Amino acid sequence: MGMFRSLHIHNYRVWFFGALVSNIGTWMQRTAQDWLVYDILTDQDAAAMGIVMALQLGPQLLVAPWAGLIADSVDRRKLLILTQLSMAALGVGLGLMVVLGVAELWHVYAFALALGFVSAVDAPARQTFVSELVRDDYLPNAVALNSASFNGARMVGPAVAGLLTVAVGAGWVFMINALTFGAMIFVLMTIRRSELRVLEKSPPGKGRIREGFRYVRNRPDLMMVMLAIFIVGTFGLNFAVYIAAMARTEFNSGAGVFGVLSSVMAVGSVAGALLSARRSKPRLRYIYGAAAAFGVACGAAALAPTVWLFGITLVPVGLFALTLMTSANAYVQTTTEQVMRGRVMALYFAIFLGGTPIGAPIVGLVSNAFGPRWSLAVAAAAGIIAALAGMIWAWRAHHLRLRYDPAPRRRFRIETDFGKPATDP
Repeated sequence: MGMFRSLHIHNYRVWFFGALVSNIGTWMQRTAQDWLVYDILTDQDAAAMGIVMALQLGPQLLVAPWAGLIADSVDRRKLLILTQLSMAALGVGLGLMVVLGVAELWHVYAFALALGFVSAVDAPARQTFVSELVRDDYLPNAVALNSASFNGARMVGPAVAGLLTVAVGAGWVFMINALTFGAMIFVLMTIRRSELRVLEKSPPGKGRIREGFRYVRNRPDLMMVMLAIFIVGTFGLNFAVYIAAMARTEFNSGAGVFGVLSSVMAVGSVAGALLSARRSKPRLRYIYGAAAAFGVACGAAALAPTVWLFGITLVPVGLFALTLMTSANAYVQTTTEQVMRGRVMALYFAIFLGGTPIGAPIVGLVSNAFGPRWSLAVAAAAGIIAALAGMIWAWRAHHLRLRYDPAPRRRFRIETDFGKPATDP
Protein backbone atom coordinates (compact mmCIF):
# COMPACT_ATOMS: atom_id res chain seq x y z
CA MET A 1 0.00 0.00 0.00
CA GLY A 2 1.40 3.41 -1.02
CA MET A 3 2.33 6.35 1.14
CA PHE A 4 -0.25 8.54 -0.63
CA ARG A 5 -3.03 5.98 -1.07
CA SER A 6 -5.73 8.16 0.50
CA LEU A 7 -5.20 10.76 -2.24
CA HIS A 8 -6.74 8.33 -4.74
CA ILE A 9 -10.10 9.09 -3.11
CA HIS A 10 -11.63 12.22 -4.70
CA ASN A 11 -13.20 13.73 -1.60
CA TYR A 12 -10.09 13.27 0.48
CA ARG A 13 -7.90 14.66 -2.31
CA VAL A 14 -9.80 17.96 -2.58
CA TRP A 15 -9.97 18.15 1.24
CA PHE A 16 -6.19 17.68 1.42
CA PHE A 17 -5.36 20.50 -0.99
CA GLY A 18 -7.99 22.85 0.46
CA ALA A 19 -6.57 22.23 3.91
CA LEU A 20 -3.04 22.85 2.60
CA VAL A 21 -3.96 26.37 1.44
CA SER A 22 -5.81 27.10 4.68
CA ASN A 23 -2.93 25.73 6.77
CA ILE A 24 -0.40 27.98 5.03
CA GLY A 25 -2.52 30.98 6.05
CA THR A 26 -2.86 29.65 9.59
CA TRP A 27 0.91 29.32 10.00
CA MET A 28 1.41 32.79 8.55
CA GLN A 29 -0.97 34.19 11.14
CA ARG A 30 0.57 32.23 14.00
CA THR A 31 4.05 33.48 13.16
CA ALA A 32 2.89 37.07 12.76
CA GLN A 33 0.94 36.87 16.02
CA ASP A 34 3.91 35.47 17.92
CA TRP A 35 6.20 38.20 16.65
CA LEU A 36 3.56 40.89 17.21
CA VAL A 37 3.36 39.91 20.87
CA TYR A 38 7.03 39.21 21.46
CA ASP A 39 8.74 42.10 19.69
CA ILE A 40 6.13 44.79 18.87
CA LEU A 41 3.57 44.93 21.67
CA THR A 42 6.02 43.87 24.42
CA ASP A 43 9.74 44.14 25.06
CA GLN A 44 10.60 40.52 24.20
CA ASP A 45 8.31 39.08 26.86
CA ALA A 46 8.17 35.28 26.51
CA ALA A 47 5.63 35.09 29.34
CA ALA A 48 3.20 37.23 27.31
CA MET A 49 3.52 34.76 24.45
CA GLY A 50 2.77 31.97 26.89
CA ILE A 51 -0.38 33.80 28.03
CA VAL A 52 -1.55 34.16 24.41
CA MET A 53 -1.04 30.44 23.85
CA ALA A 54 -2.86 29.67 27.10
CA LEU A 55 -5.85 31.83 26.13
CA GLN A 56 -5.98 30.33 22.64
CA LEU A 57 -5.81 26.73 23.83
CA GLY A 58 -7.47 26.99 27.24
CA PRO A 59 -11.05 26.76 25.89
CA GLN A 60 -10.25 23.17 24.90
CA LEU A 61 -10.55 22.31 28.59
CA LEU A 62 -13.81 24.20 29.07
CA VAL A 63 -15.90 23.11 26.10
CA ALA A 64 -14.31 19.79 25.06
CA PRO A 65 -17.14 17.52 26.34
CA TRP A 66 -19.82 19.57 24.57
CA ALA A 67 -17.70 20.03 21.42
CA GLY A 68 -17.23 16.27 21.16
CA LEU A 69 -20.92 15.62 21.65
CA ILE A 70 -21.75 18.16 18.93
CA ALA A 71 -19.30 16.43 16.56
CA ASP A 72 -20.99 13.07 17.28
CA SER A 73 -24.51 14.45 16.79
CA VAL A 74 -24.68 16.97 13.91
CA ASP A 75 -23.72 17.29 10.24
CA ARG A 76 -19.96 17.78 10.54
CA ARG A 77 -19.63 19.36 7.09
CA LYS A 78 -22.04 22.18 7.95
CA LEU A 79 -20.44 22.63 11.36
CA LEU A 80 -17.01 23.02 9.76
CA ILE A 81 -18.30 25.65 7.32
CA LEU A 82 -19.55 27.65 10.31
CA THR A 83 -16.27 27.39 12.22
CA GLN A 84 -14.20 28.37 9.17
CA LEU A 85 -16.35 31.46 8.59
CA SER A 86 -15.97 32.42 12.26
CA MET A 87 -12.19 32.09 12.22
CA ALA A 88 -11.96 34.15 9.02
CA ALA A 89 -14.02 36.94 10.64
CA LEU A 90 -11.75 36.96 13.70
CA GLY A 91 -8.66 37.24 11.50
CA VAL A 92 -10.12 40.20 9.62
CA GLY A 93 -11.02 41.93 12.89
CA LEU A 94 -7.56 41.71 14.47
CA GLY A 95 -5.86 42.42 11.15
CA LEU A 96 -7.77 45.69 10.76
CA MET A 97 -6.81 46.80 14.27
CA VAL A 98 -3.13 46.08 13.63
CA VAL A 99 -3.16 47.80 10.22
CA LEU A 100 -4.87 50.87 11.71
CA GLY A 101 -2.32 50.98 14.53
CA VAL A 102 -4.83 50.65 17.37
CA ALA A 103 -4.05 47.10 18.46
CA GLU A 104 -2.90 46.61 22.04
CA LEU A 105 -1.79 43.51 23.90
CA TRP A 106 -5.20 42.96 25.47
CA HIS A 107 -6.76 42.96 21.99
CA VAL A 108 -4.52 40.03 21.05
CA TYR A 109 -5.49 38.31 24.31
CA ALA A 110 -9.19 38.72 23.47
CA PHE A 111 -8.65 37.51 19.89
CA ALA A 112 -6.75 34.46 21.13
CA LEU A 113 -9.53 33.58 23.57
CA ALA A 114 -12.29 33.92 20.95
CA LEU A 115 -10.27 31.90 18.44
CA GLY A 116 -9.72 29.29 21.13
CA PHE A 117 -13.44 28.73 21.63
CA VAL A 118 -14.08 28.41 17.89
CA SER A 119 -11.11 26.07 17.45
CA ALA A 120 -12.30 23.91 20.36
CA VAL A 121 -15.52 23.22 18.45
CA ASP A 122 -13.69 22.86 15.12
CA ALA A 123 -11.03 20.34 16.21
CA PRO A 124 -13.11 17.21 17.00
CA ALA A 125 -15.39 17.84 14.03
CA ARG A 126 -12.41 18.26 11.69
CA GLN A 127 -10.68 15.12 12.98
CA THR A 128 -13.75 12.89 12.84
CA PHE A 129 -14.88 14.26 9.45
CA VAL A 130 -11.89 12.48 7.93
CA SER A 131 -13.66 9.22 8.84
CA GLU A 132 -16.44 10.23 6.42
CA LEU A 133 -13.91 10.79 3.61
CA VAL A 134 -12.01 7.46 3.82
CA ARG A 135 -12.75 3.99 5.14
CA ASP A 136 -11.27 2.85 8.43
CA ASP A 137 -8.30 0.91 7.00
CA TYR A 138 -7.20 4.10 5.21
CA LEU A 139 -7.67 6.28 8.31
CA PRO A 140 -4.09 6.06 9.71
CA ASN A 141 -2.76 7.07 6.29
CA ALA A 142 -5.25 9.94 6.00
CA VAL A 143 -4.39 11.20 9.49
CA ALA A 144 -0.68 11.11 8.65
CA LEU A 145 -1.21 12.96 5.36
CA ASN A 146 -3.25 15.59 7.22
CA SER A 147 -0.23 16.10 9.46
CA ALA A 148 2.03 16.28 6.41
CA SER A 149 -0.24 18.96 4.93
CA PHE A 150 -0.28 20.93 8.18
CA ASN A 151 3.48 20.79 8.56
CA GLY A 152 4.21 21.25 4.87
CA ALA A 153 2.34 24.50 5.30
CA ARG A 154 4.60 25.22 8.28
CA MET A 155 7.61 25.17 5.95
CA VAL A 156 6.03 27.85 3.74
CA GLY A 157 3.83 29.89 6.09
CA PRO A 158 6.33 31.10 8.73
CA ALA A 159 9.00 32.03 6.18
CA VAL A 160 6.48 34.02 4.13
CA ALA A 161 5.05 35.58 7.29
CA GLY A 162 8.51 36.62 8.48
CA LEU A 163 9.22 38.36 5.17
CA LEU A 164 5.78 40.00 5.02
CA THR A 165 5.98 41.12 8.64
CA VAL A 166 9.21 42.95 7.83
CA ALA A 167 7.92 44.28 4.48
CA VAL A 168 4.30 45.34 5.17
CA GLY A 169 3.62 44.60 8.84
CA ALA A 170 1.85 41.89 10.82
CA GLY A 171 -1.65 43.26 10.21
CA TRP A 172 -1.67 42.38 6.52
CA VAL A 173 -0.60 38.83 7.35
CA PHE A 174 -3.79 38.44 9.42
CA MET A 175 -5.84 39.77 6.50
CA ILE A 176 -4.26 37.31 4.04
CA ASN A 177 -4.93 34.42 6.40
CA ALA A 178 -8.63 35.37 6.49
CA LEU A 179 -8.72 34.93 2.71
CA THR A 180 -7.14 31.45 2.86
CA PHE A 181 -10.10 30.13 4.87
CA GLY A 182 -12.06 30.52 1.65
CA ALA A 183 -10.26 27.50 0.18
CA MET A 184 -11.57 25.18 2.90
CA ILE A 185 -15.06 26.69 2.77
CA PHE A 186 -15.14 26.13 -1.01
CA VAL A 187 -14.09 22.50 -0.58
CA LEU A 188 -16.73 21.85 2.07
CA MET A 189 -19.47 23.37 -0.06
CA THR A 190 -18.53 21.53 -3.29
CA ILE A 191 -17.46 18.13 -1.92
CA ARG A 192 -19.29 15.09 -3.35
CA ARG A 193 -21.79 14.48 -0.57
CA SER A 194 -23.03 11.29 -2.21
CA GLU A 195 -19.58 9.74 -1.67
CA LEU A 196 -19.32 10.61 2.01
CA ARG A 197 -19.51 7.65 4.37
CA VAL A 198 -22.64 7.55 6.50
CA LEU A 199 -21.44 6.99 10.06
CA GLU A 200 -23.54 6.19 13.09
CA LYS A 201 -24.50 9.29 15.06
CA SER A 202 -24.92 9.48 18.82
CA PRO A 203 -28.62 8.91 19.65
CA PRO A 204 -30.35 11.68 21.64
CA GLY A 205 -30.66 11.25 25.36
CA LYS A 206 -29.15 12.13 28.70
CA GLY A 207 -25.76 11.04 29.96
CA ARG A 208 -23.95 11.08 26.62
CA ILE A 209 -21.09 13.22 27.89
CA ARG A 210 -20.59 10.94 30.90
CA GLU A 211 -20.67 8.00 28.50
CA GLY A 212 -17.63 9.41 26.70
CA PHE A 213 -15.65 9.77 29.94
CA ARG A 214 -16.68 6.27 31.00
CA TYR A 215 -15.54 4.81 27.66
CA VAL A 216 -12.04 6.28 28.05
CA ARG A 217 -11.84 5.26 31.72
CA ASN A 218 -12.45 1.66 30.70
CA ARG A 219 -9.64 1.80 28.11
CA PRO A 220 -6.31 1.96 30.00
CA ASP A 221 -4.37 2.00 26.74
CA LEU A 222 -6.15 5.21 25.70
CA MET A 223 -5.58 6.70 29.13
CA MET A 224 -1.83 6.08 28.91
CA VAL A 225 -1.61 7.53 25.39
CA MET A 226 -3.45 10.62 26.62
CA LEU A 227 -1.13 10.87 29.62
CA ALA A 228 1.91 10.87 27.34
CA ILE A 229 0.29 13.46 25.09
CA PHE A 230 -0.57 15.62 28.10
CA ILE A 231 2.98 15.60 29.45
CA VAL A 232 4.61 16.39 26.11
CA GLY A 233 1.86 18.76 24.96
CA THR A 234 1.98 20.74 28.21
CA PHE A 235 5.72 21.16 28.62
CA GLY A 236 7.27 20.09 25.33
CA LEU A 237 5.36 21.49 22.37
CA ASN A 238 5.56 25.22 23.11
CA PHE A 239 7.58 25.78 19.95
CA ALA A 240 6.59 29.43 19.50
CA VAL A 241 8.06 30.28 22.90
CA TYR A 242 11.26 28.27 22.38
CA ILE A 243 12.06 29.43 18.87
CA ALA A 244 11.20 33.10 19.38
CA ALA A 245 13.17 33.28 22.62
CA MET A 246 16.19 31.44 21.18
CA ALA A 247 16.16 33.50 17.96
CA ARG A 248 15.82 36.90 19.59
CA THR A 249 17.32 36.57 23.07
CA GLU A 250 20.02 33.91 22.63
CA PHE A 251 21.10 34.62 19.03
CA ASN A 252 19.97 38.28 18.67
CA SER A 253 18.15 37.63 15.37
CA GLY A 254 15.03 39.19 13.86
CA ALA A 255 11.65 38.16 12.49
CA GLY A 256 13.13 36.73 9.29
CA VAL A 257 15.34 34.25 11.16
CA PHE A 258 12.41 33.36 13.45
CA GLY A 259 10.31 32.48 10.40
CA VAL A 260 13.11 30.46 8.80
CA LEU A 261 13.73 28.49 12.02
CA SER A 262 10.02 27.65 12.25
CA SER A 263 10.11 26.44 8.65
CA VAL A 264 13.26 24.38 9.26
CA MET A 265 11.58 22.52 12.10
CA ALA A 266 8.68 21.82 9.75
CA VAL A 267 11.04 19.89 7.45
CA GLY A 268 11.45 17.31 10.19
CA SER A 269 7.74 17.45 10.94
CA VAL A 270 6.80 16.62 7.35
CA ALA A 271 9.33 13.76 7.35
CA GLY A 272 7.77 12.39 10.53
CA ALA A 273 4.27 12.63 9.09
CA LEU A 274 5.25 10.91 5.84
CA LEU A 275 7.03 8.10 7.68
CA SER A 276 3.83 7.61 9.69
CA ALA A 277 1.85 7.53 6.43
CA ARG A 278 3.81 4.47 5.31
CA ARG A 279 2.64 2.46 8.31
CA SER A 280 -0.59 0.56 7.94
CA LYS A 281 -1.27 0.45 11.68
CA PRO A 282 -0.35 2.82 14.53
CA ARG A 283 1.41 1.11 17.42
CA LEU A 284 2.14 2.05 21.01
CA ARG A 285 5.86 1.52 20.58
CA TYR A 286 5.98 4.31 17.98
CA ILE A 287 4.29 6.67 20.45
CA TYR A 288 6.59 6.02 23.39
CA GLY A 289 9.73 5.64 21.28
CA ALA A 290 9.03 8.99 19.59
CA ALA A 291 8.49 10.64 22.99
CA ALA A 292 11.92 9.48 24.17
CA ALA A 293 13.63 10.57 20.95
CA PHE A 294 11.86 13.95 21.14
CA GLY A 295 13.33 14.46 24.61
CA VAL A 296 16.84 13.70 23.40
CA ALA A 297 16.45 16.03 20.39
CA CYS A 298 15.23 18.91 22.60
CA GLY A 299 18.24 18.37 24.84
CA ALA A 300 20.52 18.69 21.82
CA ALA A 301 18.72 21.88 20.73
CA ALA A 302 19.21 23.39 24.19
CA LEU A 303 22.98 22.88 23.87
CA ALA A 304 23.34 24.25 20.31
CA PRO A 305 26.06 26.96 20.33
CA THR A 306 25.05 28.80 17.13
CA VAL A 307 21.78 29.69 15.40
CA TRP A 308 22.62 27.41 12.47
CA LEU A 309 23.29 24.39 14.65
CA PHE A 310 20.13 25.21 16.55
CA GLY A 311 18.25 25.14 13.24
CA ILE A 312 19.73 21.74 12.39
CA THR A 313 18.65 20.28 15.73
CA LEU A 314 15.10 21.49 15.09
CA VAL A 315 14.78 18.95 12.26
CA PRO A 316 14.78 15.86 14.57
CA VAL A 317 12.71 17.81 17.11
CA GLY A 318 10.01 18.24 14.47
CA LEU A 319 10.38 14.69 13.16
CA PHE A 320 9.88 12.98 16.51
CA ALA A 321 7.21 15.43 17.67
CA LEU A 322 5.12 14.65 14.58
CA THR A 323 5.75 10.92 14.83
CA LEU A 324 4.42 11.09 18.38
CA MET A 325 1.40 13.25 17.56
CA THR A 326 0.43 11.43 14.36
CA SER A 327 0.79 7.97 15.87
CA ALA A 328 -1.18 8.94 18.98
CA ASN A 329 -3.96 10.58 16.94
CA ALA A 330 -4.29 7.61 14.59
CA TYR A 331 -4.18 5.10 17.45
CA VAL A 332 -6.97 6.85 19.35
CA GLN A 333 -9.18 7.25 16.26
CA THR A 334 -8.75 3.77 14.82
CA THR A 335 -9.27 1.94 18.12
CA THR A 336 -12.35 3.95 19.18
CA GLU A 337 -15.91 3.00 18.24
CA GLN A 338 -17.39 5.23 15.53
CA VAL A 339 -20.30 6.44 17.65
CA MET A 340 -17.88 7.55 20.40
CA ARG A 341 -15.16 9.01 18.18
CA GLY A 342 -16.15 12.68 18.44
CA ARG A 343 -16.30 12.67 22.23
CA VAL A 344 -13.07 10.71 22.59
CA MET A 345 -11.23 12.96 20.13
CA ALA A 346 -12.54 16.05 21.91
CA LEU A 347 -11.16 14.69 25.17
CA TYR A 348 -7.90 13.84 23.41
CA PHE A 349 -7.53 17.40 22.13
CA ALA A 350 -8.57 18.87 25.48
CA ILE A 351 -5.72 16.95 27.09
CA PHE A 352 -3.30 17.57 24.23
CA LEU A 353 -3.93 21.30 23.78
CA GLY A 354 -5.59 22.18 27.05
CA GLY A 355 -2.41 21.55 29.00
CA THR A 356 -0.81 24.54 27.29
CA PRO A 357 -2.53 27.05 29.63
CA ILE A 358 -0.50 25.38 32.36
CA GLY A 359 2.71 24.72 30.49
CA ALA A 360 3.15 27.74 28.19
CA PRO A 361 3.26 30.40 30.94
CA ILE A 362 5.55 28.18 33.04
CA VAL A 363 7.90 27.65 30.11
CA GLY A 364 7.79 31.38 29.35
CA LEU A 365 8.67 32.22 32.95
CA VAL A 366 11.52 29.69 32.92
CA SER A 367 12.81 31.34 29.74
CA ASN A 368 12.59 34.81 31.28
CA ALA A 369 14.23 33.77 34.56
CA PHE A 370 16.94 31.33 33.46
CA GLY A 371 17.21 31.77 29.68
CA PRO A 372 15.60 30.02 26.70
CA ARG A 373 17.97 27.06 26.85
CA TRP A 374 16.43 25.99 30.16
CA SER A 375 12.94 26.14 28.66
CA LEU A 376 14.14 23.60 26.08
CA ALA A 377 15.51 21.49 28.93
CA VAL A 378 11.97 21.39 30.32
CA ALA A 379 10.78 20.04 26.96
CA ALA A 380 13.52 17.41 26.98
CA ALA A 381 12.50 16.22 30.44
CA ALA A 382 8.84 16.06 29.35
CA GLY A 383 9.63 13.70 26.48
CA ILE A 384 11.73 11.37 28.60
CA ILE A 385 9.16 11.24 31.44
CA ALA A 386 6.30 10.52 29.00
CA ALA A 387 8.27 7.68 27.41
CA LEU A 388 9.19 6.13 30.75
CA ALA A 389 5.58 6.29 32.00
CA GLY A 390 4.30 4.56 28.87
CA MET A 391 6.94 1.88 28.80
CA ILE A 392 6.52 1.06 32.49
CA TRP A 393 2.74 0.72 32.00
CA ALA A 394 3.18 -1.51 28.91
CA TRP A 395 5.71 -3.67 30.76
CA ARG A 396 3.32 -4.25 33.66
CA ALA A 397 0.07 -4.43 31.70
CA HIS A 398 1.36 -7.10 29.32
CA HIS A 399 3.37 -8.97 31.98
CA LEU A 400 6.63 -8.59 30.06
CA ARG A 401 10.09 -9.69 31.18
CA LEU A 402 13.57 -9.62 29.65
CA ARG A 403 15.16 -13.00 28.99
CA TYR A 404 18.67 -13.95 27.86
CA ASP A 405 18.67 -15.80 24.54
CA PRO A 406 21.86 -17.70 23.63
CA ALA A 407 21.04 -17.53 19.92
CA PRO A 408 23.92 -15.65 18.19
CA ARG A 409 21.68 -13.09 16.45
CA ARG A 410 19.59 -12.10 19.49
CA ARG A 411 21.08 -12.16 22.97
CA PHE A 412 18.02 -10.72 24.72
CA ARG A 413 14.33 -10.82 23.96
CA ILE A 414 11.12 -9.61 25.59
CA GLU A 415 8.59 -12.31 26.56
CA THR A 416 5.30 -12.58 28.40
CA ASP A 417 5.03 -14.50 31.66
CA PHE A 418 4.00 -17.52 29.58
CA GLY A 419 7.32 -17.65 27.73
CA LYS A 420 5.92 -16.39 24.42
CA PRO A 421 7.53 -13.51 22.50
CA ALA A 422 5.74 -10.25 23.25
CA THR A 423 3.69 -8.64 20.48
CA ASP A 424 3.09 -4.92 20.29
CA PRO A 425 -0.56 -3.86 20.55
